[in-house]
Amino acid sequence: MNERSLPFTKMHGLGNDFVVIDNLSGELDLDATRIRALADRRTGIGFDQLLIVQVATRDDCDFDYRIHNADGDEVEHCGNGARCFARFVREKGLTDQDVIPVNTTGGRIVLRVQDDERVSVDMGVPAFAPAAVPFQASAQALRYAIDVKGETVHGAVLAIGNPHLVVPVEDVRSAPVSRLGPALESHPRFPARVNVGFAQTVSRGELRLRVFERGVGETRACGTGACAAVAAGIAAGELDREVTVWLPGGALQIAWPGAEQPIEMTGPCSTVFEGRTRM
Repeated sequence: MNERSLPFTKMHGLGNDFVVIDNLSGELDLDATRIRALADRRTGIGFDQLLIVQVATRDDCDFDYRIHNADGDEVEHCGNGARCFARFVREKGLTDQDVIPVNTTGGRIVLRVQDDERVSVDMGVPAFAPAAVPFQASAQALRYAIDVKGETVHGAVLAIGNPHLVVPVEDVRSAPVSRLGPALESHPRFPARVNVGFAQTVSRGELRLRVFERGVGETRACGTGACAAVAAGIAAGELDREVTVWLPGGALQIAWPGAEQPIEMTGPCSTVFEGRTRM
């Protein structure tokens, strides 16, 4: 750090890409302007999210896990990032544990490294209460009508550590991701903005999904978005308890026993390269 050179690791989970940084020393202090510069895919490193490893501030966690979107905003949770986080701390020798509890601004989650090097993440209990998202609604419902750009969409609203809107569609290939995604992300009924998923039910055990992520845009995969889509479908009685979610970057396995139980996501993650960047 004294050399004004920052070491980093580039990683991805199903094409959702990250820069991961070890800040256990506590010396790193990146503001939103610098994060946006690092995220630029032409003049910086390029990433969907920046993941930072920090000293745990909870006795029941091994690390703090901080997440910043490409626009510089700090967010509560990132499921694909969580898998990369687990791989990173093991590859860097920061832990030798297979079960790694970490603290996020959205709460405590538990990462489990499988024998095949896939990672399962206990994503916490889905929260459907509008105030927990937050979402402006007079009462809780399975789906809500939301007026946007001169039309009305119907979708489920819930939090998986971060806010999600799940809009059912007939075919994700023709879903209005680029047209309605930005307007729904910043809709006034979502005070903290929202991640917008467009979900196609293939069968009771299979979904196809595209996600417009808050502060990023459409990504190749979104772990919390996959969990949100499955939880919404199970709550509506449309899906089984274990579901394969197909995203543009690949498949995630999502399992949810039901109300008041945590939802679990399992999927792959990969290290792409190591590097250093000027500070």
